Amino acid sequence: MPPKLLYDGIDFDFENPVFGIEEIREINPQRFEMEQLTGIVHIDNEKHGIVGFKDITENEFWCRGHMPDFPLMPGVVLCECSAQLAGFYARKFKLLGGDFLGFGGMNDVRFRRPVYPNQRLVIMAQLHRIRAGKRAEFNFQGLVEGKTVFSGQMIGVPIDKNQKAPGTE
Repeated sequence: MPPKLLYDGIDFDFENPVFGIEEIREINPQRFEMEQLTGIVHIDNEKHGIVGFKDITENEFWCRGHMPDFPLMPGVVLCECSAQLAGFYARKFKLLGGDFLGFGGMNDVRFRRPVYPNQRLVIMAQLHRIRAGKRAEFNFQGLVEGKTVFSGQMIGVPIDKNQKAPGTE
């Protein structure tokens, strides 16, 4: 059974997002094929939550090769959508510091229904726990046509772009 929705009963205005793609780009570093958000429609500063969406097209980089003739959105890309949404919230509201929010891990991820091109994926994330300057844990959910397609919990960690990659010193 899917978890209770983080945000239910709110009439989100997808035609007039709170933050559009240009405002998302001011915060999130991902570009080109790796941009996985179309807009943000709700910010909940009280519960530290956010709702965004991705309009999935037939031109997504994975359509040609992930199940040819039956394009199915990969689970890792669904998780990336959630990470970008939580990362936007964490960076916009300065929860952790750092130049980026990187994946620190994922827990209890469940995929419940397939996601296809020409669908709108609604993504919700809400802060579950934070360790100042170290990590932020977010619960997340994705819906298509009001039905839960995936859910779980992710850990975000701050990344400093001046930090050298291992082996490059």
